[in-house]
Amino acid sequence: MTSPILQAQQVSLTYKSSKRGFFSQFKHEALKDISFDLMRGETLGILGRNGGGKSTLLRILAGIVNPTSGKVNCAPNTTRALLTLGLGFMPNISGRENALYSAMLQGATRRKAKSLLKDIEEFSELGEFFDQPVDTYSSGMRARLGFATAMYTHVDILFIDEVLSVGDAHFRKKAEAAMAEKLHSDQTCVFVSHNSDQINKICSRVIWIEGGVIREQGDTATVAHHYNLSMMSEN
Repeated sequence: MTSPILQAQQVSLTYKSSKRGFFSQFKHEALKDISFDLMRGETLGILGRNGGGKSTLLRILAGIVNPTSGKVNCAPNTTRALLTLGLGFMPNISGRENALYSAMLQGATRRKAKSLLKDIEEFSELGEFFDQPVDTYSSGMRARLGFATAMYTHVDILFIDEVLSVGDAHFRKKAEAAMAEKLHSDQTCVFVSHNSDQINKICSRVIWIEGGVIREQGDTATVAHHYNLSMMSEN
């Protein structure tokens, strides 16, 4: 039986802030008691509208943000990477240098990282911009660079935050095909989106998050259908 590679146990995150000179305090519960297992080799979807807590949960699962309560347990020596728009990119250096450093941060040796650069450059289709500073990039170009780097650098768990919705139709089609090929291997992935069609294409199981809590989880077709009905009833 496949064993969990990651477990979220009653994960909650609360933001608090106080106004100077006043006794009032703002409090927002972004996530409340989120629990689930991620199985090794699984492609898990996190579905929900914008502002529902999906991206916050992804950052906690990737180890970037600590929860207020609860915990995330990973199998020993598990490597994780979060693919989102420009996360971790250094704006004043080139796309090539960022790709090199990103690959090394994800566990590749410098020699291995350098050997990946040609593939990353070709897949990203950035042309001469690959050797230009990232702060000259559009959001779509940053997404191309981040996606290409993630595709050619192996990590145990890949977390993907909506990047397949960015860019022109040609690159979206290319990215979806590359993702499908990678996910048909033994790659473990968590994919976040508000788009149920994308979730349906690549995810075997889905968790619907609404207002920081799990509204429903289970097989993709059923949960996505209920999510779409909910969205339609509010329009």
